[in-house]
Amino acid sequence: MHSHLIPAIDDGSRDMEMTLDLIKGFEERGFRKLITTPHIQSDHYVNSPSTILPGLEKVRQALADKGSTMQIEAAAEYYIDGSFFELLARKELLPISGKYILVEMSYLAEPPSLKKAFFEILLAGYKPILAHPERYTFWHRELNQYQDLFDREILLQLNINSLAGAYSPEVKRVAEFLIKKGLIRFLGSDCHHPGHLFAMDEARRHPLLHELLESGNLLNSQL
Repeated sequence: MHSHLIPAIDDGSRDMEMTLDLIKGFEERGFRKLITTPHIQSDHYVNSPSTILPGLEKVRQALADKGSTMQIEAAAEYYIDGSFFELLARKELLPISGKYILVEMSYLAEPPSLKKAFFEILLAGYKPILAHPERYTFWHRELNQYQDLFDREILLQLNINSLAGAYSPEVKRVAEFLIKKGLIRFLGSDCHHPGHLFAMDEARRHPLLHELLESGNLLNSQL
C-alpha cells in the first residue's frame, strides 16, 4: 500500500511502460497485491475518482494483456489543505479498503489544521493513516509527538525505504525509533520510480524490518 503507479497523473510513473516495469519489479520481489495511492493536492495534483479510477482500469487491462496475476486497487494520498476538508465534508474520497484515509502534509511545518483533520476523519467514520511520519523533520526533536498521534488512534505508515536511508540518515534514525517503540501499523513502498525498488532491496535486509514484520503490529494483511 502507498505507491504512485497510475501513469502520468502525479509525480510517480510517467507512462504505462514504466508502470508495468514497476509492477513486474514488485512481482519479482514477492508481492501479490498492490494498493496504489496517487496524490490529491489542490495546487499540484488535481486528481479525483474521475482521474484515478479510469487510470486504474487501464493499468488492470495492461496487466491482463501481459498475463500478470497481480491484484491492484487504488485509493489516494490526500494532502491536508483546504480542499481536503471540502472533499471530506462531501465524502468524495477514495479510502483504502473502504475505511482508511491516507493523508500527508508539508515536510516543513505542522499545519495548524492537523488535529482538526484527524478529528473530522474519525468523526466521518474513517480511520486516518498518516503517511511516512518519519519524514516530517519538524517532529524529529519532539519525538513525543508520535506517541501522542498513536494515542489519538492515528495509524502511522512507515516508508520501507526510510530504513535504507533513502531520504536522510535522520529520517532513518526516526524510522528505527518508531519501530522500536511499536508505533507503526502499516508499511508502504511510496514507490514513484525504479530507484525506489532498488532501495527496497537494501531496506529488506534491515533487522528492524524483520522485527516489525514478525511483531504482529502490522495491519497490511487486512487490506
